[in-house]
Amino acid sequence: VQLVESGGGLVQAGGSLTLSCTVSGLSFADYNIGWFRQAPGKEREAILCRDNKYGRTYYADSMMKERVTISTDSAKNTAYLQIHSLKLEDTAVYYCAGSFRDSAYYYSMESFLKAIVYWGQGTPVTVSS
Repeated sequence: VQLVESGGGLVQAGGSLTLSCTVSGLSFADYNIGWFRQAPGKEREAILCRDNKYGRTYYADSMMKERVTISTDSAKNTAYLQIHSLKLEDTAVYYCAGSFRDSAYYYSMESFLKAIVYWGQGTPVTVSS
């Protein structure tokens, strides 16, 4: 199983960015994808995840909620993270993670975090003024 992030780089504040997470060896039918980031000198933090079973998005960071969107394209085996209105503090390494989805109806960000199995290697994003 591999998760490979791409799309990071140097972007200007106020702009938008789309990161990709291309997966191999796992199915979106069985695994949900979430996005995390780790800013310099800080711990890795969760941003959001998507429950493919019921098509719902769960946000870990309410401060980013209005500026981020997650989507998946099963035909391309790729998940995307769109970030709008980029801020200097969005500078970080962004990671995607794959979490096993069981049959339970109830789901949450905590459910996702508890069942993470796979991580990507990360893609760095630097926001400049």
